[in-house]
Amino acid sequence: MQASLLLRLWWRSLPALLGCWLATGTAWAQSEPIKYGQIDKQDLTAAPFVADSAAAAVVLCDFGRSRMRGKRDGLEVVFERVTRIKILKKSGYEEATVEIPLYHREGNSEKVSNLRGFTYNLVNGSVEKTKLEPGGAFLEKRTANINVQKFTLPNVREGSVIEYAYTLTSDFLFNFQDWTFQRDIPVRWSEYRSSIPTFYKYNIIYQGNRPPDVNLMSVGSVSLLLDRTVQGGIGTGQTAGNMTIGATTEDHQWVLKNVPAFQPEPYMTTARDYTARLDFELTGEQWPDVPYRDLTGTWDKINERLLGMEDFGGRIGRVGFLQDQLQDLSTQYPDIEARAAAVRQVVMAAVRYDGHDRLYALEPLRKAFDAHRGSSADVNLLLLSALQQAGITAHPLLLSTRAHGRVSKEYPLLDRYNYVLALVPLADGKDLLVDATEPLLPCGVLPERCLNRVGRLVSKSPAQSRWVDLAPSQRHVHFQQVHMALDAQGGLSGKVHEEFGGYAAADARTELAAQGEKKYLAGVRQRHEGWALPTLALGQVDNPTKPLTLDYEFRQPATGPAAGPIYLSPLSEFGTGQNPFRRESRAFAVDFGAAQDEMLIVNLTLPEGYELAEIPKAAVVDLPREGGRFRYSVTNTLPGVVQLTSRLTLPNAVYPAEDYANLRELYRLLLARQSDKLVIQKKAGR
Repeated sequence: MQASLLLRLWWRSLPALLGCWLATGTAWAQSEPIKYGQIDKQDLTAAPFVADSAAAAVVLCDFGRSRMRGKRDGLEVVFERVTRIKILKKSGYEEATVEIPLYHREGNSEKVSNLRGFTYNLVNGSVEKTKLEPGGAFLEKRTANINVQKFTLPNVREGSVIEYAYTLTSDFLFNFQDWTFQRDIPVRWSEYRSSIPTFYKYNIIYQGNRPPDVNLMSVGSVSLLLDRTVQGGIGTGQTAGNMTIGATTEDHQWVLKNVPAFQPEPYMTTARDYTARLDFELTGEQWPDVPYRDLTGTWDKINERLLGMEDFGGRIGRVGFLQDQLQDLSTQYPDIEARAAAVRQVVMAAVRYDGHDRLYALEPLRKAFDAHRGSSADVNLLLLSALQQAGITAHPLLLSTRAHGRVSKEYPLLDRYNYVLALVPLADGKDLLVDATEPLLPCGVLPERCLNRVGRLVSKSPAQSRWVDLAPSQRHVHFQQVHMALDAQGGLSGKVHEEFGGYAAADARTELAAQGEKKYLAGVRQRHEGWALPTLALGQVDNPTKPLTLDYEFRQPATGPAAGPIYLSPLSEFGTGQNPFRRESRAFAVDFGAAQDEMLIVNLTLPEGYELAEIPKAAVVDLPREGGRFRYSVTNTLPGVVQLTSRLTLPNAVYPAEDYANLRELYRLLLARQSDKLVIQKKAGR
């Protein structure tokens, strides 16, 4: 985590690591920061929110706490939450729609109870309360293991205060409730408390750019009423009636005050990777008189579990419904890479990616084949099966998409992954990564949404399971060559040849496919407003292994006769346009996904009898540690022809936060040079 505070807290070393307060009482004895149903009338007026005028809404208080209580022969997690939000603008109405993720597996699900809510409005000087109706919530199935409880608070308007509260119970102790302190709106007070019996050990991971304002740890106690107990530990099933077990608890209280809204920046992964938050990982269990049990997951266990699951390993097998298309490929394509590309084409022709990224295929693959549509898991597990059926060794590769968040090599946590594709080991020791969701990309090139640093290979052989670098094999390449002629009145005419290579080609082809050629070319005309573009032609549209080309002619008539020198900025019409890095500073990495390469060459033919008054100085700007370069030059080597060259090369896919200022300055200088005005004047004596 660049330029942020990332702490992993273990129970026994917590005071030393965080310098937190250790008390003999309990953090839960502290007064609650919010009382449901008791609002301050002042919060319904505008005066306290003058400083928040740019925000759509403000979280006044978000308070949550988690504890454990006895249930049957074990424990369950009880999570309680109260949230109060001030709505400032219409764009803040979306805060009134709340989603509560509920984990479920094998018929067991987390449950929400005591759900309640109010919308408060100030009407004629009095507080008007509108209650959330009991039937106002509904359940939505989101993924194979996640349902979402959704509700919308009623009668919301500008100036409203909304408030909701609920209790969530969970039998899944490994899914102890995490907490996010930071949102896309300001948060005045965010507090989380936890109380966990020392029977269970958790790692607590705090991510944030500043330490908590309050960080209190204390020792408490709890009485756990169980329906059964054991002589060999909880969970052996030996019934002995009800029993109360006393346990020491480790109690924590975290508070962050006046947390600024998280502002999305260009070239970043999901906000989850950067916002201030707490994550809990269950690592062990130790009941009285029972040996310690390590609950930390391992990749060997995950591999075995995944390959044994019906909706993952159970989907990888022979696919008879593709037999006719696959049977001759091994003969036609003895080369493994060529055969893998051919198998990929078969799969893409059979099943189209529907835009949903999943790790598991929820239904048999035949269903996706018959529907000709499926999730990324449907498509790529079908691809894995087809590759194997075509005689190619292929393994599942797990990854997390950029929108889903980064994964940690330190913790083998399966829920951090949401995508699978195929890895084909080659004879030279290299890996061919094959994905069948994007026909606009060549075989072996991952979609941009998958460029998230590392993936994990799944194999029946533990020795083969390993980390795989997802560094892209392609760059984001944009090349423009312009031949431009200037007349004595200041009019321009010429031709442009443009190429989009690598990921730039995939982006352009995606845009072209979505808009259609007519609308796409209309967009080109719009970018050159005031110019006449009589002819435009696209090339290599259907060949993803080649750059997409665009050729067009242009004319810009003079507005009148030139009375003196002609001032012209030839690069500005085709250049970057604006600096993507507008903020003074940035607390997290710049993640382009892939290396960047932009080149612009303009050959300007001057009118007869004219010359440059002065040739601008060349510029070369280098980033530290060979992290990138911008080159700019203006030459006049041929009589009557001026060549301007601008090239930006950024070889790294990811730049740490400490490089942000240099990147920002690099783009500033690039834009300054691309906007340089040439002074074109008549030659002396003309």
